[in-house]
Amino acid sequence: MTVQRPSAPGVADPPATELSRRRRMAVLMVCCMSILVVSLDVTVVNVALPSIGADLHASVSGLQWTVDAYTLVLASLLMLSGSTADRVGRKRIFMVGMVVFVVGSGLCSVAPSLGALVAFRMVQAGGGSMLNPVAMSIITNTFPNPRERAQAVGVWAAVVGVSMALGPVVGGVLVGSVGWRSIFWINLPVGLVALALTAAFVPESRALRARALDWVGQVLVMVTLGCLTFGIIEAPGRGWGSPVIVTSFALAGGALLALLAWEPRQVEPLIDLRFFASAPFSGAAVVAVAAFAALAGFLFLNTLYLQEVRGLSALHAGLATLPMAVMVMVLPPVSGRIVGSRGSRIPLLIAGLALTTGCLLLTRVSATTSWTYLFTAYVVFGVGFGFVNAPISQAAVSGMPRAQAGVAAAIASTSRQVGGTLGVAVVGALVAASVGALEVGGPGGPGGHGGADLAAASHAGWWVLTGCGVIVLVTGVVTTSTWARTTATRTAQMLNPEYLAATPS
Repeated sequence: MTVQRPSAPGVADPPATELSRRRRMAVLMVCCMSILVVSLDVTVVNVALPSIGADLHASVSGLQWTVDAYTLVLASLLMLSGSTADRVGRKRIFMVGMVVFVVGSGLCSVAPSLGALVAFRMVQAGGGSMLNPVAMSIITNTFPNPRERAQAVGVWAAVVGVSMALGPVVGGVLVGSVGWRSIFWINLPVGLVALALTAAFVPESRALRARALDWVGQVLVMVTLGCLTFGIIEAPGRGWGSPVIVTSFALAGGALLALLAWEPRQVEPLIDLRFFASAPFSGAAVVAVAAFAALAGFLFLNTLYLQEVRGLSALHAGLATLPMAVMVMVLPPVSGRIVGSRGSRIPLLIAGLALTTGCLLLTRVSATTSWTYLFTAYVVFGVGFGFVNAPISQAAVSGMPRAQAGVAAAIASTSRQVGGTLGVAVVGALVAASVGALEVGGPGGPGGHGGADLAAASHAGWWVLTGCGVIVLVTGVVTTSTWARTTATRTAQMLNPEYLAATPS
């Protein structure tokens, strides 16, 4: 039997104190600084992978863990961090998260082995999980006016996209000039400045009535994501039919079913499944998974291709992604304006078509593909990702009570990280299955596996990413229909009859 939960007005935030415009802008800047370093660390590592592989003697699967250990912990803890911040104070959790993130970054920069680096990346991600959803929740409460909130969310979405797109470029410059360990140093000054600004400008906020912690739900989320990721990454080496892999997938499936059965029966669940009655909200989660799987897979495959197949240095490989990065920097504000004036349909259609086309072009790469062809594919892919973030971010908070802003934003952020984790896991597994335990940056580089073999091995991954683009396109069509808008209104009324966001879906 489903437990009847109290209506949202009973857990709403107290009325927000009106802040001056200057202070609201300062709060927005602090929140954007947090997403800058957290999102940058999702992608900045990619261009350093060959250098890390050569220095720490890592195989393809080892490098997958270097990337996925970070996104996996982020995905597992985001919802807990969001609900905890709503409960005990968003500013407090935000500052704790920044301290942990800075400490984890420092530890990564001195990691003596691949195992230590993976462990320290998990520490880093633990701090990062307290920043993303909490910052979005702070923005939602700092900007109570729907129009100003939509603009602030648009800025936030732009920073997410820009930071992730610039990661390979920044990483390439640092790895090429200082070394791979320097990619973690940049977080230290930014984190310390953000801490000081948070203490000075960000007001404390929390839900009026504390929400209970759903530890069972949290454990089930971690088991689901952890076992699924482990199975995908390790299967090429251990065998898809090995007892360990079969058990891993069985545990993931069982934990997911248990989660779906457990959450509706809780008074205050970790994941309020009622959110998903809104087709735009559900669609935003699906689009986030598909789009960020495409981005993470793109960066992983492209890094190996440019450095291991084409023989570029880390610096030149990072610079080669500039065509994509420029599109992702320029287009999010355009997408945000379209979302604000005409809704999400047009940006999602553009995003789906461009992501599909960009990845489809890359299914034909070889060791001799012309740079004009590659740059064209990069630009088209960048157009797609540049348009996708604003509609995701807007749908995440549209119609949701401010008291549950942390949880709603965390679900959207979790979807992004789940997509990134699965993107690297799946395409990396496909490459590893074809080239075996290739030591990246070692003798299997250019001239060995790094030529035609590795380029050909990437084709299956690019086809998977093309499918991700198709998912974005189809989901965008379905979830921006009249029927979808009706489900959003109905869900908003169910969650809180007194709170309806005046933003188009």
